[in-house]
Amino acid sequence: MAFPLRARKWLVLLVSLLASLPLAAQETPGPHSRAEATAVIADMRRVVVPGGIERLQKVRIGGIDQWVSIRGSNPRNPVLLMLHGGPGWVSMPSSWYFQRGWEEYFTVVQWDQRGAGKTYADNDPVKVAPTMTRERMIADTEEMVAWLRHELGKDKIFVLGHSWGSYLGMELARRKPQWLHAYIGMGQMIDAPESERRGWAWTLEQARKDRNAEAIRDLESVAPYAQGKSPVPMASLMKQRKWLNHYGGMVYGRDGGGAEAAAIQLAPEYSDDDLAKVWDANAFSMKALLSNVLTTDFNDVRRLDCPVILFLGRHDINVSSSVAAEWFGRVQAPSKQLVWFENSAHEVMNEEPGKALVSLVKYARPIAERAGDVP
Repeated sequence: MAFPLRARKWLVLLVSLLASLPLAAQETPGPHSRAEATAVIADMRRVVVPGGIERLQKVRIGGIDQWVSIRGSNPRNPVLLMLHGGPGWVSMPSSWYFQRGWEEYFTVVQWDQRGAGKTYADNDPVKVAPTMTRERMIADTEEMVAWLRHELGKDKIFVLGHSWGSYLGMELARRKPQWLHAYIGMGQMIDAPESERRGWAWTLEQARKDRNAEAIRDLESVAPYAQGKSPVPMASLMKQRKWLNHYGGMVYGRDGGGAEAAAIQLAPEYSDDDLAKVWDANAFSMKALLSNVLTTDFNDVRRLDCPVILFLGRHDINVSSSVAAEWFGRVQAPSKQLVWFENSAHEVMNEEPGKALVSLVKYARPIAERAGDVP
């Protein structure tokens, strides 16, 4: 059956449009590369409020150059310094995901610690290696807080310690409580050997329920695990972490921190060279500090002379939230608040970013308001 002339014209037009679709797809706006993607993120989160702060700079701390990001809508807002985990698991390069809302209520500081992230990339690791000690890291933390108080004109600031950073934060709260509006612990380290033992037992239980012969074999091969106060050998620790991550003990409902690690690739603050070295830095820091810090026991800390806020993931097995909650019940402080994140494990700020923001505004910022440290 022949098409009428008008119908044939419409058919030709339709075929022409369909033929042009692949070309249109090729001309779709980017991003087509990491550089384009990070430029988009940087523009989306750009601080445009008059008088706002958006700084990425080196600071001389502990005899070396160390990198900080300082961001916020209003310099009169209280300052919040985040101490990243790991050791070496930097939070600056994924802060584009969880931090933007914080910047409306706080001036937020991300710091790549000695041996980590941009700071690692900017220094000779051979020279830095002998300084990678717990006492030096605590001293760096004190220097950083002192610099921020002076640089940003604040008598007190908030410090949020995540995981390994909660070790540094606790030591700071013990030694310099007068510098803090409050100490905020996230994935709080308290009795590290007991946390390790509970983590190993939980992971073995999951493996047995799953009838996972490989996991059972690996976990039983490191028994007895984390006995006494001696450091856990790194090889044993990695076997425990491999299967703990697999069963959602680090990130609830997901295997390990793969998504969080991938998010680092989109960091506007990081050059290609920084990214090329970020996992070398992570390994460097862990080798120097991790086994030793996992002997930490803060059970003797019965009082802190500054307010204490804990953000704990209900499903955190990586650093046991049950151990932290037990300590919280015993510790005395001018005020204290425990916030449970019911759908999180260890990466609370990434797993429940909305609740993290609301909780900071609800429980931390009022302390600064009562001190007159707000616009």
